[in-house]
Amino acid sequence: MSYQPPFSISARIINQISAIAEQLGRLSNPIGQPSPQLRKQNRIRTIQSTLAIEGNSLSLDQITAILEGKRVLGHPREIAEVQGAIRAYEALPTWDPTSIQHFLQAHYLLMSDILTEAGKFRNSQVGIHKGEQIVHVAPPAKRVPHLIADLLDWLKAYPDHPLIKSSVIHYELEFIHPFIDGNGRMGRLWQTLILGQWNSLFYLLPIESFIKDQQNRYYQVLEDADRAADITPFIEFMLDIIHDTLIQTDYAVL
Repeated sequence: MSYQPPFSISARIINQISAIAEQLGRLSNPIGQPSPQLRKQNRIRTIQSTLAIEGNSLSLDQITAILEGKRVLGHPREIAEVQGAIRAYEALPTWDPTSIQHFLQAHYLLMSDILTEAGKFRNSQVGIHKGEQIVHVAPPAKRVPHLIADLLDWLKAYPDHPLIKSSVIHYELEFIHPFIDGNGRMGRLWQTLILGQWNSLFYLLPIESFIKDQQNRYYQVLEDADRAADITPFIEFMLDIIHDTLIQTDYAVL
């Protein structure tokens, strides 16, 4: 294995994993089954939140209407973003998170109504801007296929906890920025996929909603990890988000 992401397993991470495991144990042994309607509501929250982080202005009610096949007044691109996210999250449990083919298929479902390059790695240089300031310059486009292959090989081979691996993958996808657009939602989607394969309860949890609630902090921690060349703070941040999601999401609303 040629690549090892730059992070360390801190005492805080160990304590966070223990707390998350304890909360998962409580939520995984409920009486009865979650309501399909409440599962639907959580999926709508997830889609609205992951798109809102990227600037989509459609409301929960509008996204509900799109999911139900109703006509919605809104910007065509924003409606297309919702339709793509619906397709991707519906297909989520069918994918192998270590497969480049599935990774590209996921991006195609997310972005095919918006980008002609959907499902294809970018072929040009990209950067992340904050206002007029460039806060991150992604690796050259010619390196992207190799970087993604190395990253997914690491995901397959690395023996430690899925909570750590999923957070590392989330960060690395933002760092590499493998696509011309849709990288943020792909990072969040792939973390949910890795977590869902570990414990299917994560397919039902609106983690993206809790990221949106701390959106400024989310971007700041990504920047801090980038600047320090150390993913550890981002892992700690995401484990806090996951724990908050589990604490505040009662089984009755799954």
